[in-house]
Amino acid sequence: MFPESPAFPGVSAAPDEGSVVVADDRLRAAAAHRLACAGTSLLWRGDFHNGRQLLAAMKRRTDRTDGRQASAVGSLADAFRRERRARARRAQVLDRLLVELTDDYTVALRRAPDVREACRAAYGPPAGTSTVPLRELLGVIGAHQWRLKGVEVPALGDRIHPHYGVFAPVRGEYVDLVAQAPLPPAVRADPGGAVAFDLGVGTGVLAAVLARRGVGRVVATDANPRALACAEDNARRLGLGGRIEVAASPGLYPTNRADLVVCNPPWLPGRAVAALEMGVYDEDGAMLRGFLAGLVEHLRPGGEGWLVLSDLAEHLGLRTRAELLELIETAGLRVVGTADARPRHRRARDASDPLHAARAAETTSLWRLSPTPQVERQPLHGPE
Repeated sequence: MFPESPAFPGVSAAPDEGSVVVADDRLRAAAAHRLACAGTSLLWRGDFHNGRQLLAAMKRRTDRTDGRQASAVGSLADAFRRERRARARRAQVLDRLLVELTDDYTVALRRAPDVREACRAAYGPPAGTSTVPLRELLGVIGAHQWRLKGVEVPALGDRIHPHYGVFAPVRGEYVDLVAQAPLPPAVRADPGGAVAFDLGVGTGVLAAVLARRGVGRVVATDANPRALACAEDNARRLGLGGRIEVAASPGLYPTNRADLVVCNPPWLPGRAVAALEMGVYDEDGAMLRGFLAGLVEHLRPGGEGWLVLSDLAEHLGLRTRAELLELIETAGLRVVGTADARPRHRRARDASDPLHAARAAETTSLWRLSPTPQVERQPLHGPE
């Protein structure tokens, strides 16, 4: 038995900033929140469901503080920055409630679920005992349920199964845009012989849409190994494994050319602070800039690039439309068509959201891009 801290019933020993102490069912939410805010991590040894309730209570206390900060006056850009800081702070505090995993991913707590399969899917084979934030473990459990059940994608008439750490296609408007846009003349002329690139493949949903539309070969790349495995798994599930080539690439683009290049980069310029945020935040707009800068040299004659992008960054004051158009022009590209879709997700209708004005005005667009007539194709170091 550990000696109990007299100041915090349910906590072993006297907590210090940066220390890890053992906590059990006697620890009250107010004390747990105070300790976590002060930098003390809590290794939970109580009932599993009580631990979940404690985590939820700690979140409510953190959200009350965040709500007061979010109500401060200022621009939408200011509100966005406050929300980002609050989310980072919330994650930092809540992730100090820890649980232990045994060497086979068992959680040895009362009423704990069997998480072994979910942990193997997320983390790979176990390598000894470990501790993880309870919040992360709950995310692993939820992600595994999504992976087993899948996400219905009407544009496919089928389901996509997201893996842990890969952004799920829960916002269908960008998928519908790719499913409905007119294919480039080069693809329409010979769909079976056409090649498309899907840059930043994620779950593989857009690659699957292109293959279902008749594109003969889709080459999909991503910087995230989890995404590559996820896209390959979904291509196999959908019977498209022979049409979709999932390829690790040292850069954004494969080395050859395509009749169609599709890119749905993260929509907000900013630094991701968690794995899932990589599907939302694009630091310095690096992926957007890389797609535009490399498009001309990677297109076959008559080919197009499709940029699928939300204008939320514009409404938040993080990027202007003029800056986007300048990037397109500087890359030697012209806009040959656009299609727009309004968001259907719940947050767009949440008037209590500090960013509601921006979310309600958001539009997702598919920009059809082709090289300007004056631009000459540059040679590639690889096959056409």
